[in-house]
Parts: sequence; C-alpha cells; structure tokens
Amino acid sequence: MKKLTLNGIFPPLTTPFGNDKVSIKHFANNINKLNSTNLSGYVVLGSNGESCFLTREEKLLLINEAKKQAGKNKIIISGTGSDSILETISLTNDAANVGTDVALILTPSFFKGSMNHEALLEYFITVADKIKIPLLIYNVPKFTNVTIEPRTVEELSKHKNIIGIKSSSTDIAYLGEILNSVSSEFNVIAGTASILYAGLCLGASGGILACANILPNECVKVYDLYKADKFDESRLWQNKLLSVNKAVTATFGVAGLKKAMDLLGFYGGLPRSPLQELNANAEEKLKQILIQENFLKDKT
Repeated sequence: MKKLTLNGIFPPLTTPFGNDKVSIKHFANNINKLNSTNLSGYVVLGSNGESCFLTREEKLLLINEAKKQAGKNKIIISGTGSDSILETISLTNDAANVGTDVALILTPSFFKGSMNHEALLEYFITVADKIKIPLLIYNVPKFTNVTIEPRTVEELSKHKNIIGIKSSSTDIAYLGEILNSVSSEFNVIAGTASILYAGLCLGASGGILACANILPNECVKVYDLYKADKFDESRLWQNKLLSVNKAVTATFGVAGLKKAMDLLGFYGGLPRSPLQELNANAEEKLKQILIQENFLKDKT
C-alpha cells in the first residue's frame, strides 16, 4: 500500500495564550488567515507550539480546533511524542480521535546517552505498531541532543506505518544521507527554512517551517517555483527568508516568532512561562530585520 505523501509547506503553529490560558479564539483566527494560502496543512504541538508546556487536555483541545478550522484538504500533523512509549501511544490514539492525520513523534531524549540504534528502533517500531495513524519521525537535536542515525531511519522506513522524517537539523549532508537510503515514497521533510531549497534539490518532499507562520506565501513560493523548474527565482526567495528565519528560530526563538506574528498581522502574544517575552532591544532588532527584507514597512 502506498504511503501518505506529505508534499509542500506546513507551519508548526504557535499556541496563543491569554492570562496564561490557551486562547482558542486567537488560535482559530490564525488558522483562518492561513487557510487562504497554499499551505499543505498544519503542525500542532510542535516545538514552536510550546508543546512541552501544555497539559494533555490543552493538547487535545488544540488538535480538535485545528481540525475544525483547517481548510479543505489541509493535513493535520500533531506532535504526540514523549519519552514514554505507553504515553506516546495513548496520546497519539486520542489525538487521532479528535482529528490528527499524522503523528509527529520526537526522539526520546532523557536518557540520551542510551538512545542508540537499537533503542530507537524499538521505540519507534513499538509505537508505530500500536497507533491508528501514520508516524512521522521528528529529529531535532537542537533540543534533544539526540540525532537518529541514517541507518536507523533507513530501517524504520521499511515499516508500513512510518511514513517519513522531519529533520530540524541544519546539516544538509545528513538530509542527503537519509534521502540516499530510503525509497521515494518515504517523506523526508526539511525542518527549517534555512535549508528548504537545498533540501528540495536533494529530494525532500517539503518543509515544516517556523517561518511559514509569518511568511506563508513566501515559503510556498520557494517550493512552488522549485517544482516549476524556476530554480533561480526559487533560490532568490530562499535567500530572502534566511535572515528572518534565523531571527525567529536560532536568535530570538519562540518569543521572537510570536512577536513577528504580531508585527505581520497574526496573533502571537506572549510565550508561556518560564519562557520570557522579548525585551525592547531584541524587538527593535527583529523589526529592523523584517524592514530590511521588505516584509515590514518602516513607520519611523
């Protein structure tokens, strides 16, 4: 049976808060604005969604609302992984019941020194065998300090219920190693806008990009122009995204992404404690980056 194809661009949605409570109203409004674009779907409960700070009840509430608000044919991917195999299976199946199409499963990391080839094989195969929906491996060494080996991915790619990997590493050689070892049906997804064009050149199926929360059309342009063989134009848009993407990921993180959303017509709001909001100096630097790339008008 052919595996589900995850082509195109997906934003890892942020979680808006009001008085430290999840704001479903603002969450729904953000999705409705994004529905008018050619995004392929949405990721709920990713790193940018501050999933580590959410209760189980909040997670299921957000998934349900994302499914309710998502435009026709938009795929819902939800981050449901934890170090516990039992909890991952339980949450994933509950998430499937409220609208998740694909489970994004993080590499376990608390006992990171023991998360070798054999341990990760057992983890992902056990989960994949017992969940109702397809599994997408989530490799994000920036947060976990665990990198799943290409040979492990190659073996896991043969499982009928493991359909791909999101790699948030900026190591393009790593992405190439994986693409060289898996079938064309296995979805290899760039996890950061900084390597989207390079990833597409190597054969990636698309991107799950924080930048797509604020510049969805621009991220889609990189993909669409590449697919139309307009490589020079695609590369130009890729290069315009670089400084903005760095600002809302590596430099200023979730707080920066949320502030950029506020500046560009979405609702970002504050991150949840213990994350801190941007200080005035950082906010000004972020504004100048957006102005420099002509994504924001200078009102001074």
